[in-house]
Amino acid sequence: MSVKEQLLSIKKELEGTSAQLIAVSKTKPNTLIEEAYSAGQRAFGENKVQELVDKAEALPKDIAWHMIGHLQRNKVKYIAPFVHLIHGVDTLKLLKEINKEGKKNNRIISCLLQIHIAMEDTKFGFSMDEVRELLDSGVLDELPNISIVGLMGMATHTPDETLIRNEFAGLRTFFEALQTSYTHSQLALEEISMGMSGDYKIAVGEGSTMVRIGSSIFGTRNYTV
Repeated sequence: MSVKEQLLSIKKELEGTSAQLIAVSKTKPNTLIEEAYSAGQRAFGENKVQELVDKAEALPKDIAWHMIGHLQRNKVKYIAPFVHLIHGVDTLKLLKEINKEGKKNNRIISCLLQIHIAMEDTKFGFSMDEVRELLDSGVLDELPNISIVGLMGMATHTPDETLIRNEFAGLRTFFEALQTSYTHSQLALEEISMGMSGDYKIAVGEGSTMVRIGSSIFGTRNYTV
């Protein structure tokens, strides 16, 4: 199927759910992004800062760019002027850097706190206890140019669907607990970003509001090109 057909098929699957589609366009040429754009897609995700900057300069300005990869502090300045949402905030130092660059650009930058929910040590993220400590610390009072709009989590890469479901369910339970326990002007817990091409259907069933899907739309990358 074409990019348009794949995209519309997934959007049809998501109808009636709470999940917004983030089309993960990393490594994909602008021509394929333009095909998805012409089919109505406006939210795209990238995991490399330079590629994100280049595409944002070349493609339509009404695209909402999501930074979904691991973000180094020294790269924040390049995306701070325009990024729509940073999904993978995994340290307080990174949060402070985003706030600093937000101030320079006279923007409040929306962020998701990445929670480590997988069985794999290679995944990044706060522990749930660390998030509670962060929210209890009062440090948000010092960060007026960020808005924490939700959480993000990546499940274990495994064929065990029960494990994946339990990890997503645990993140949703934690998300709901934070919603009822914390209020702050810099805290607007509305989004829970869970699910990629291999597990998004499970994530949607567990209440995801954003699914990050790439290969199921654009196909696997052709490394010979």
